[in-house]
Amino acid sequence: MTKQLILTAALLSGLLAYASAEDKDALQAAIKQLAEKGSYGWTSTTTRPGVDDNGDQEGRRRWRSGPTMGKTASGIVHLQSTFGDRTTETLIKGKKIAVKRDEGWIAVEEEASGDGGERRRRGGFARRYRDFKAPAAQAEELLGKCAGLKKDGDTYTAELSKEDATSLLSFGGRGRRGGDDGGDRPEPTGVKATVTFWVSEGVLTKFETSVAGAIAFNGNERDLSRVTTIQIKDAGATTIDLGDDAKKALED
Repeated sequence: MTKQLILTAALLSGLLAYASAEDKDALQAAIKQLAEKGSYGWTSTTTRPGVDDNGDQEGRRRWRSGPTMGKTASGIVHLQSTFGDRTTETLIKGKKIAVKRDEGWIAVEEEASGDGGERRRRGGFARRYRDFKAPAAQAEELLGKCAGLKKDGDTYTAELSKEDATSLLSFGGRGRRGGDDGGDRPEPTGVKATVTFWVSEGVLTKFETSVAGAIAFNGNERDLSRVTTIQIKDAGATTIDLGDDAKKALED
């Protein structure tokens, strides 16, 4: 009897592993289908449960990051992001990055020219977007970190390891500012994360990361939990129209 139970458990475990592998292959194909569309738009929204919806002051709202609207087509990425009352537009083409100013589009580099303040701003933009990945590439990277993928209809959910969850948190992980080894910065606590993907007609249409964790900061515990949702639209039907100044900024 015991031998039979062991064999049954082993069989079930094998079937579950096989099903999980099949689900991962199907999701990988859906992400590939999105990338092969060649163009799409998206909206990326980040919320902080327990912070944004709990006694938030008006002053804090003024400095909150809003949604980022993005488009990719013909190898170019166009981003429009908001922070408080300010809106910023950015173009990315390979390693070329341009930002829209009052005078038009200008190229930015990590070693930017100009006066001290302007040089820091331009360098900051370049560093922020130098490793940017469009949603299809982001989703593929996340899928590579998923273990125990679970399918429910056209939805796929998985947990991330503590290490991968920590890397998604602000102030999380090592090798950030202040030194390659992170200095004496305390490690986040209570760290966990899940990622969910939505597929429609064989194409990825949405994915979401939900991260929980906290860190001790200046004697107080700071909640770093957040949910980031990327909603994809107009796959295969998105265009980006560039003016002459934008084209020049990406060619310089």
